[in-house]
Amino acid sequence: MIKIDISKQLHGSNGLMDLDINADIKQGEFIALSGLSGSGKTTLLRILAGLEEASGKISVDKEVWLDGKNSLSIQKRQIGFVFQDYALFNNMSVEQNLLYVNKDKKLANKLLELTELKQLAKRMPNTLSGGQKQRVSLCRALMNSPKLLLMDEPLSALDPNMRMKLQNEILNLHKEFKTTTIMVSHEPSEIYRLANRVLVMKQGKIIQDGNPTEVLLKTSGSQKFSFEGEILDIIKTDVIYIAIISIGQQLVEIVLCEDEAKEYKVGEKVRVGTKAFAPTLSKI
Repeated sequence: MIKIDISKQLHGSNGLMDLDINADIKQGEFIALSGLSGSGKTTLLRILAGLEEASGKISVDKEVWLDGKNSLSIQKRQIGFVFQDYALFNNMSVEQNLLYVNKDKKLANKLLELTELKQLAKRMPNTLSGGQKQRVSLCRALMNSPKLLLMDEPLSALDPNMRMKLQNEILNLHKEFKTTTIMVSHEPSEIYRLANRVLVMKQGKIIQDGNPTEVLLKTSGSQKFSFEGEILDIIKTDVIYIAIISIGQQLVEIVLCEDEAKEYKVGEKVRVGTKAFAPTLSKI
């Protein structure tokens, strides 16, 4: 069990704000941290890792990591951290990057086999693709058998196909090692596939806590689906208007009447849904 009860003043997306987090996390849970940029997600990860100070208390399996008097050093916290930028040692081979953390060659071989990297063990990081580098980074984070694995948007720089492949590998590793995991992500499909619990943050506070279905599915009434997107353009065609909307990696067209076209504007965030087989648009 991980108990978090911390506070810290920091600069958020709208100026100064108070990070105030109180949460209990069970052993083996896969937690997704979601919310707008600047809401405190990465800062929370850094506090858990011991990279930033905060007031309050953090305890892991009754071991105190942080209290009013002391802060356990990063090296003693038994955490694994996967960054966006891989953070590999370019002067070491793939295998050496793993063994730098822990000299357990058997564990290194197991991780490399699980992530299909065994044949690349002697390669240097600068000869690898982005997806391969991120797999090495993930393996290295698991080399010290961490009590807590922290991931800060680890797949955000990858293309959709590679992202999906690594999602599967992350899930397999999570099940294999039963490591408690906290991941920052803005991608709903990624959160739904990986996490069993979602914490939504806003202005330094947890405003929603539930399973992915409760948090992510926002249909209501007779709606069959609902997605959030951004209006890129509104084009007049004869007597109708067409809104071009970006949803994830795709663009969709929604037909609007003249009154609706006047109501919406380019750059506005909207929700696209459907009722009685007809697409509908609503403000967020």
